[in-house]
Amino acid sequence: MFKLSKKADYGLIAVKHLAMHREQHACSANEIAEEYGISVTLMAKVLQRLAKEDVVVAKHGSTGGYQLAKDPAQVSALDVISAIDGPVLITSCVTSHGNCETTERCSVREPLRKVNESILGVLSTVTIAQMSEEPEPALVGLSSPMRSGSHMSSS
Repeated sequence: MFKLSKKADYGLIAVKHLAMHREQHACSANEIAEEYGISVTLMAKVLQRLAKEDVVVAKHGSTGGYQLAKDPAQVSALDVISAIDGPVLITSCVTSHGNCETTERCSVREPLRKVNESILGVLSTVTIAQMSEEPEPALVGLSSPMRSGSHMSSS
């Protein structure tokens, strides 16, 4: 199953929190961890990793904490996930780390490469600013044939 790591989840939570509070103050690992019920130690590690990868900056002193390094509209979900977990890959054959034993006869390598590119494309277009907006009451653009009424008869 394709799944984000817990640290990547926490990274997204932290960056969204920083985006929502960026006008007010720098936020500590302790503040973010308490707000979301996450281990302070783990949140500190996540924020340190994000700082090392220049997604956030650490402010020192009595009003210290973490702030986003850029505007939330310039930070993508992919930036955060990659900073925590490294490259996003659905299978090892998508990388350039050599061939597996079935490369010669593999029928899914190219389709999986396209799937991986699509996932990367979606993650790179979703920004932290978008993630910080108020949620829509319902998904737009998704319709079910059962809801349209045209496929059901009322007997």
